[in-house]
Amino acid sequence: QVQLVESGGGLVQPGGSLRLSCVASGGIFMIYTMGWYRQAPGKQRELVATITHTTTTNYADSVKGRFTISRDNAKKTVYLQMNSLQPEDTAVYYCNAGLGNRDSWGQGTQVTVSS
Repeated sequence: QVQLVESGGGLVQPGGSLRLSCVASGGIFMIYTMGWYRQAPGKQRELVATITHTTTTNYADSVKGRFTISRDNAKKTVYLQMNSLQPEDTAVYYCNAGLGNRDSWGQGTQVTVSS
């Protein structure tokens, strides 16, 4: 019931920063748990971070302390601030909206960390 569009990906040097944005339309945004997932070529998709409707956050150990997820319910937008990026962070990043066992996904945005 939620349509998601990601933006903000690109090429960045190791140690650099990017901020991803995901704009939602439809649904009742403030009720959804929002998340960021990523998938590297030939690898399985993994959870990066989630934020609930009460703004409780959860992070993968690999990004804890470097990435920050946040949401703006008025703008129906979820953000992923990525600092101290490493080559291992290279992947397609997908936005997710979850309510119960229902999930909506964005098209993904490419993040490449390379010198």
